[in-house]
Amino acid sequence: MVPGKPISTHGMTQKLNRHGIPVRTARNGALAALAADLPSPILADVTGMHRHTALRWVAYARRDWAEYLAARAADEDTPPL
Repeated sequence: MVPGKPISTHGMTQKLNRHGIPVRTARNGALAALAADLPSPILADVTGMHRHTALRWVAYARRDWAEYLAARAADEDTPPL
């Protein structure tokens, strides 16, 4: 453990597992939450994953963007204060 040197993936996984945090489950949960909130091109850019992988995650999360588009249209109809 050298100050300023990042911990290895294996070392971090062991530390998290000792505290009862399953790394794979936490990772997948975080990706599902991001995929529910972001369109696939943005998810791919933010996480560095391939665009096809991001598209599969978004399909898995099954976010319906119709509600978002309706809210945007309603915001445009509302006069500013």
